[in-house]
Amino acid sequence: MDKQSLLKDIEAHRRKMVSQASHSSLSNEKVIILSKKLDNLLNKYDRLIKNSSNSL
Repeated sequence: MDKQSLLKDIEAHRRKMVSQASHSSLSNEKVIILSKKLDNLLNKYDRLIKNSSNSL
């Protein structure tokens, strides 16, 4: 996955999580699942950035 599509995916998941939390609560199971998915995407992005900077 390239950097731009990963950033779009991160932003989409962030919006979904915020929307879900605004209709329920931060402790709602769906919000927690979305938060974990967002964490995974952010970790993936971090690894991608670190790997690309190491190869320079």
